[in-house]
Amino acid sequence: MTASSDALHIYKLPPHQSQVFMSSTAPKPQFIVAPSHVSHVQATITCCKIHVLQLRIRSGGHDYDGLSYVSDVPFAVLDMFNLRAVSVDTENEWAWVQFGATIGELYYGIAEKSNVHGFPAGACPTVGVGGHFSGGGYGNMMRKYGLSVDHVLDAQIVDANGRILDRESMGEDLFWAIRGGGGASFGVIVARKIRLVPVPETVTVFRVEKTLEQGALDLLHRWQYVADKIHEDLFIRVVILPVNRKDHKTIKAKFVSLFLGNSERLLALMNESFPELGINKNNCIEMSWVESIVYWMDYDKGTSISVLLDRTPQSRKCLKKKSDYVQVPISKTDLEGILNTMMELQRPTLALIPYGGRMGEISESETPFPHRGGNIYKIQYSVAWKEESMEAADHYQNMIRRIYDYMTPYVSKSPRCSYLNYRDVDLGVNQNGNVSYEEASIWGTKYFKNNFDRLVQVKSRVDPDNFFRYEQSIPSVANRNYVIAE
Repeated sequence: MTASSDALHIYKLPPHQSQVFMSSTAPKPQFIVAPSHVSHVQATITCCKIHVLQLRIRSGGHDYDGLSYVSDVPFAVLDMFNLRAVSVDTENEWAWVQFGATIGELYYGIAEKSNVHGFPAGACPTVGVGGHFSGGGYGNMMRKYGLSVDHVLDAQIVDANGRILDRESMGEDLFWAIRGGGGASFGVIVARKIRLVPVPETVTVFRVEKTLEQGALDLLHRWQYVADKIHEDLFIRVVILPVNRKDHKTIKAKFVSLFLGNSERLLALMNESFPELGINKNNCIEMSWVESIVYWMDYDKGTSISVLLDRTPQSRKCLKKKSDYVQVPISKTDLEGILNTMMELQRPTLALIPYGGRMGEISESETPFPHRGGNIYKIQYSVAWKEESMEAADHYQNMIRRIYDYMTPYVSKSPRCSYLNYRDVDLGVNQNGNVSYEEASIWGTKYFKNNFDRLVQVKSRVDPDNFFRYEQSIPSVANRNYVIAE
């Protein structure tokens, strides 16, 4: 299919990305393929090889920096949204899910079969399973069960030679690499078999907001000493955002929680570990696990879970995101400086995602995702805007870069780590997908730490000619004289 304006209706980008893609200056693909069978994936790979095109692979379209749908060199897009079947077997406690499904479609498929099974993945249901799993995949049950990739049992992938491989035929090295190492570097992942996890019939959620005038600074400081050490059934995320009042600027901190149990047990835990937040029975809402996903989308209690099937994100803004990891609590004085900087900038927000629990029990090398023990919490920086001009984009992206630079003394070092699924080209890129090991390691070690070397070894073996490449793909050094540390 050619990339004419008539053809773009199948290319269902989220609104914030559509604005970029549809601009007159944005590079357009030579063609877009929306496969409905794995043979279409094989044919697309062959076609791209013949016509010397880079292949961009798109799942849900939440690639924040657009690497799954835009390239500066001639390219084609493989849009996987037609391959989104979800097959759930609750008796054996596993499911097969295709690359193009969204997290919401996966959750809905599980809930249709069981109210005591779930899966540890993200809280945004419009995110595509393909990309989410490829970079690790975290969500509200990460402290209880770890990441999505920690529960992948098998996979189907089409390699650079067009072969369809499963776990047995691809081998354990490649199977390891595609569970957190960015699947688009190694082939086209078509489907994954995942292990379901048990969830209680009743979970409890709460959402509490505090401004600076209501003690937000003290609560944020205290949260750092609680969030990663509290019981693993409890997950408390904090979103920090600047707010303009009529007569002054302030900060709002939103404490949002999922607890795998009833409200009585939650209140006992909070009163013991975090009484400063002042949670009481009126703050607590009991519901099923799948209903909690809808709650985290800011829908009212009682909203049908069918909203999980909507593939269109609610946001209609352009955005930029970055990430960091905090390993030592930030002092109250330094937190105050951070909040003052946010009020000065006005636009960027910070989400603090707690670690601990199961995340601290899994080895850094178990999967390519290395950010395990030793991290108190992760930071997601976000900035969004509605203006479509490049001047506006530069202005707002400079805002997020300023707060990111300000945070340098307070986050992980050597390397300053980042989360792959918050794709950030500011860390460095491969020029046209071709780069040396030394150049790629600048950004690669930030995402993967010491696992980067093993990923390069796997890439060099399974895709020596570097067919699957993009601005932050794992490089192949098969035909180069580089020595990779063992």
